[in-house]
Amino acid sequence: MTKIALVTGAGRGLGQGMAQHLTRAGVAVLGTYRTGSPGPDFCRLDVTELDTYPAFVTAVRETLRDRFGVETFDYLVNNAGIGTYAPYAQTTPEQFDELVAVNLKAPFFLTQALLPLINDGGRVLNVTTALTRGVVPGMSAYAATKGAIEVLTRYQAVELADRGIRVNTLMGGAVATDFGGGMMRSPDVQQLAAHTIAQGRIAETADITAAVPAILSDAFQWATGSIIDLSGGQSL
Repeated sequence: MTKIALVTGAGRGLGQGMAQHLTRAGVAVLGTYRTGSPGPDFCRLDVTELDTYPAFVTAVRETLRDRFGVETFDYLVNNAGIGTYAPYAQTTPEQFDELVAVNLKAPFFLTQALLPLINDGGRVLNVTTALTRGVVPGMSAYAATKGAIEVLTRYQAVELADRGIRVNTLMGGAVATDFGGGMMRSPDVQQLAAHTIAQGRIAETADITAAVPAILSDAFQWATGSIIDLSGGQSL
C-alpha cells in the first residue's frame, strides 16, 4: 500500500523539496501552504491559528478519503518555520512570540491534533538547525525555539512509542533558500557561513531534502528521539 506523508510548509523551499523527493520515491504527499495555491494535494493552513486545527484535521481526513480511500496517513513532517535576525539585546517580545508561535507551539499542537490520523508505526519528523550547536549572533530567539524542538522530539519519541511511532529531528544548516527573508542568498553571507561548514559550502536544497524519504522509511526504523545531522558538518 502506498505510504502517505503530510508536509507542512510544502509550497516552497525545503518543504517543497521534501515533497518532490518523497513523490519521486513513491510516497503520496499532502502539503500545507499559507499563501498562494500550490495544487490539489495542498491544504491551506496558517500554523499559528490553533483554532483552525479541528477544521484542518477534518479537511485532511476528507482529502485522504477522497483521493486515497483511507482516513489515516503514515508520515508527518513538521517543516513550516520562520527565522528572524535580531541581536539578543534588541529582540522584541513581538519577534520572540512570533518565533515561538510558528517554530514551537505550532508543531507541538499540530502533531497533537493529527495524532488520531497518524497510523500506528508511523513517523514524525521535526526540523531543527545547526544553530542549536554553533552560535551565530543575531539568531538567539530562533535557535532557542529550535533547541526546544530537539527536547520535544525526545519526549514525543518516548510518549508515542506505545503506538510504534518514531519521532526524529532533521538538523539542517545554512542552505540557499528564501528562509529568513532571503539572507542566505547573499554571496557575502554564504561565504561567511561556508567557513563554519566542514564541506566548505552552504547546502543546496537537495542536499537536505533528498535524504527525507530514507529517514522516513524502514531503513531508519530503529532511530527514534534522534537528531539526524544534515548540516554538512556545520559548527563541528
